[in-house]
Amino acid sequence: MNIIDKTDEELEAVAFPMWEDLIKYSNKGQYGKFILNFSYDLLLGLNEVELGKQFAKSELTRNLMKEYDFFGFIRRGEHVTCLFRVRSTKKEGEWLGRMVIGYERGEVKIFAASIF
Repeated sequence: MNIIDKTDEELEAVAFPMWEDLIKYSNKGQYGKFILNFSYDLLLGLNEVELGKQFAKSELTRNLMKEYDFFGFIRRGEHVTCLFRVRSTKKEGEWLGRMVIGYERGEVKIFAASIF
């Protein structure tokens, strides 16, 4: 099955818990749990030194509010981009959260994640 064939409700059931885990483990600085659902290709492409610096120094990524606003899904090829509005407990303003999910070896995995 291609993930783009799932209904919005089916995607929400998978994507929301994954996004919530990213926020939780980013806030806690738990790198091993943060990358738990990353795809193999994403893990291979990560610069672990830079990611480690993010966990150690980024005020934004260590202080995200648990609450978020969901904007929607963008289906393309074999992946779905999930868009969220996120806020910080320490910095004023709003940021765009993006998570790209798809199937890898029969499991839904994260192929990209970022906050702009």
